[in-house]
Amino acid sequence: MFLQQLINGLTLGAVYALVALGYTMVYGILELINFAHGEIYMIGAYLGIIYLGLFTVTGLTESHLFLSLFVVFVLSALTCAGYGMTMERIAYRPLRSAHRLAPLISAIGMSIFLQNYVMLTQGSADKVFPHILPAAPFSEAGIPISGIQIFIMSASVLLMAGLHFFVRKTRLGKAMRATAQDKTMASLCGIPIDQVISVTFLIGSTLAAVAGVMVAMYYGVVNFSIGYVAGIKAFTAAVLGGIGNIPGAMMGGLLLGLVESLGAAYVSSEFKDGFAFLILIFVLIFRPTGLLGEKGSERA
Repeated sequence: MFLQQLINGLTLGAVYALVALGYTMVYGILELINFAHGEIYMIGAYLGIIYLGLFTVTGLTESHLFLSLFVVFVLSALTCAGYGMTMERIAYRPLRSAHRLAPLISAIGMSIFLQNYVMLTQGSADKVFPHILPAAPFSEAGIPISGIQIFIMSASVLLMAGLHFFVRKTRLGKAMRATAQDKTMASLCGIPIDQVISVTFLIGSTLAAVAGVMVAMYYGVVNFSIGYVAGIKAFTAAVLGGIGNIPGAMMGGLLLGLVESLGAAYVSSEFKDGFAFLILIFVLIFRPTGLLGEKGSERA
């Protein structure tokens, strides 16, 4: 029982971590909470169903299952990257010098717009993601785990490691860290601030899209409102780890997933979503900087 809930928590936490990275990178550079980020995650889940349906009609899924899944992830990520960059260009960039409340209101408005946009174009009924991978758990070395869970955790770890390498070792990653420290000085040093911010939204939206497709595969059902709850939980994970801190977002997502899974198993499944909000309240009261928040120099 404990091992099963531990695996479930790590699987869920890996998804939260991917979405939380988008929150923490945007905040690290713009000091803006992108409340529409959860809707990008939701759109990614819908795109996974749409693209997989297209490949199924053409027969590619049946003949080349893993190739079609790979293409589904790539296309969903690219489409959501376009959504993220467009959202930054239209809703956030014009308000960059405005009062802090203006971009916050714009983010909330964009979140509501995207929810209604998906509801009107895809309908309000739940959409089903076909079970193309075995979801039944099997015992590996005495640990109950399914193929989908192995895939989600492995892919999430690879993506998080790749992001950490990108931010730490590449020229653009260093530009992102410099912009997070001081946008004015970075601009004076020749760093294209607008390009760096657009890339930040692109990366965050890509990770959210991958997380959305993973969740659609894992649970098999999506609807237009899943982005709200997932976004709040991912935001909680970012705050738990230290908002603006990339390793903190990774750790916060995993911790939140474990707490939610174990709490639902040993306390009450009816309050499964409530554990995230309780954690958010306690963190804001007792440790508002988060677990790794003191490392301000490591922000995005």
